Formats: sequence, structure tokens, C-alpha cells
Amino acid sequence: MADTKLSIVIPYKQRLRNIRAVFTSLAEQTLDQGEFEVVVGAMEYDPGFVSLCREFTGRLRIVSVLTAEDWNTSKARNLGIRHATGQVVVVLDADVALAPDALRTLWERYYQHGQNLCVQGQVFGYDEVIDGDVDTVEEQPYDVYRATFAELAGADRSHLDPRWSPEYAAAFARFPWAFVRTGFMALPTATIRRHGLLLDEGFTGWGAEDQEWGLRISRTGTPIVLGQGLYGIHLPHRRDFAAQDRSATETNRYYLAKWPRLELELALAFGGWLEADRLYPEAERELAGAAAGFRLGVVRGTVGGARVLAVGALLGPGRDGVRSVADPEVHALFGRAPHAWEEVLPLAGFALPYADGAVEECHLLPPVARLPERYRAAVRKEAERVARKVLAAPAPAAAVA
Repeated sequence: MADTKLSIVIPYKQRLRNIRAVFTSLAEQTLDQGEFEVVVGAMEYDPGFVSLCREFTGRLRIVSVLTAEDWNTSKARNLGIRHATGQVVVVLDADVALAPDALRTLWERYYQHGQNLCVQGQVFGYDEVIDGDVDTVEEQPYDVYRATFAELAGADRSHLDPRWSPEYAAAFARFPWAFVRTGFMALPTATIRRHGLLLDEGFTGWGAEDQEWGLRISRTGTPIVLGQGLYGIHLPHRRDFAAQDRSATETNRYYLAKWPRLELELALAFGGWLEADRLYPEAERELAGAAAGFRLGVVRGTVGGARVLAVGALLGPGRDGVRSVADPEVHALFGRAPHAWEEVLPLAGFALPYADGAVEECHLLPPVARLPERYRAAVRKEAERVARKVLAAPAPAAAVA
């Protein structure tokens, strides 16, 4: 419908109690109900969900796209995005209830004049504030959330979502895409259509699919901003943090293989985006010095039937953005034929997109030995994870601690 301002896109499976609260929060928005729609990508055929949608007839305009495929949060969101008719897509988790003024503030402050922005909303109660697994969840009456929203309306909310805190300001300025969260965010529908900005369904578990989406959004030139006056509450649900960590490990490797970038390596190897921001200028300078006019990378291939990885390879510019190998050490190891190696990635080796024990040998080439000790140690640790045997060039005397 041409006059629909916002399409609220929600991925859904087996969260009936929580999505009831989310629907209630949307039904109580101060933005006129005729000015937005709710589009649910539901990955199950659940009569209870259909019945819940029926309960909100007359209060919300709900469009549901249902499939019985295995759960994939990116696919569920894409189902909804493809059917969105509003001028702006608002991606919302099935566990995030919005403050009553959230949608009206979002439209009036950020989109009513046709602005092209990716706006992040605050979400209070994500896993940063939960100390352990959640095995059982006690359902709360919605009046509890109404009271919480009333308290939050006059409170200082900057500390309740760390992305808004002063501590994160520098990291956000350098890597805004790394702080994109699909719990509550918005993007013009025309921008999504123009650039083909669907989520990558290759992310099959919990992890970094929203960051990767944010990176592609940023590369279109669309500014990513932290919204003011836009907030919701993350509703409790069952959590298994060990399973989440295992899933995040796999999805981060997929992410790194797709986007082999220094800042992502630093975040994965040194403890997150605050450390990545702090280390980035120094790491970039040290890597440039070690590479002596080239760029460091990793080369994976086969030698005598064994899977082999070389870290610290010298890469030169190549056609179509693909780096060429300009390293005699690599040519000596694999041979000079371009097909001698299977993969070349512009990574320093602080983090690698390979499984534990993925290769028989990892060769740490001379440029690695020219790095300061903390960076050499990170490369060595990752090499020992992915390889059964690590062969390293000796460090020059000046670099030995």
C-alpha cells in the first residue's frame, strides 16, 4: 500500500508467548495503525500462531509468510523483507517489545523526509546482562512491561545498551557496521531493493549475520546511526550459551572467509571490537612494515598429497580485486602454477576461517617473524589450532623478546 510508512519484519519460530507481547507492544504504538504493517517470516506451520494473529485482527495489519523449512534466522527475515510494502523496513526480533513511541519517533525523526539511513534502536536486556544459561522462563503479564516502559521514558538510557555508551564511541566511529543488530533496526525499502540487501542465508546458526549485513549496508554509502528515543525490551527466553558460543565460532569463520579484513581478525583474536579499534592503527603499521611494500596473506593448497597452509605470504595487486602471490617462498613451497594453491586470502593470520586441524602443515613465512611478539604469538596460536604441525621461520634477533 502506497501510504504504508513502515513494515515491521519479524522472524519467528516457537516463541508464541513472546511474540504475543511483541504484537501487544505494536498494537499500543502511538503511530497510527494504518501507517504500518507487521510482516512475519514464520518457519513452521503452527495453528497456535495463526490463532494469535487472528486475535489481533482489527488492531494490527499482520501478513504472515509460512514455511516448514529448518530454522534459519536470515531466511526468516528475508521471507518478510521480500513481502514488505512499507517505505521503511524495520527488522525486529520476536523477543523485542517496543516502547509506545518507538515507531512514531523512528518515522518522524529519521525517515519522514526520505532520508537514506540505517538506524539502530536500543534493546535493553540482551545477553550482555545475563550471567548464565536460561533454562526456564516465567511468563510476565504485559502490565509489567508497560510499567517498565513508563520508568524508562524518563531515565538515562545510554548505559542500558553498550553501543550508546561513551566507551564504544571511537569503535563505532571506525567500524559502525560492526554494531548493527537486527533485534531492532531500520533501513529504507528502496535501498534494500536497489542494492539487493537481503541477509546472507549461508549463516546457518547464531552469530554474525547482522554484522555482515551491516558491512554490506555500509558499503553502499548508507550511513549507520544510533537512534535516539528508539528503544525496546528484550524479553527473556531459553538460552544455552555453550551452544551459542559453538555456533558463533562457526559463523565467525564463515564471515571471515567471506570478508577477510584486518579489523575482523583483530576483533576475533584479541577480544572484541574495543580492542580491534585500539589496535588497528598499530597493527596496520606493523603489518605494512613486515610486508615491505606488499600485503600479507595466507595461501592454502596441497603439497605431495598433504594439505598445507602458508601464513605471511607476500601478496601484490591483482585483477578484479583478487590478490596475486608475489612471494618466492610460496612459489618454492607450492610451485609456480596458479592452480598449485586452492585459496589466497589477504589475512595476517591472527584469525583464520578454517576448522581445528584443517591442514597437515602450516608454514609461518619470514614476514611473520618480523612482527612484534604479541602479533607473532597470535599468529602462532592460530596456526597451532588449524594445523597438526607448524613450521616457523626464526625471528630476527631484534624481534626476539
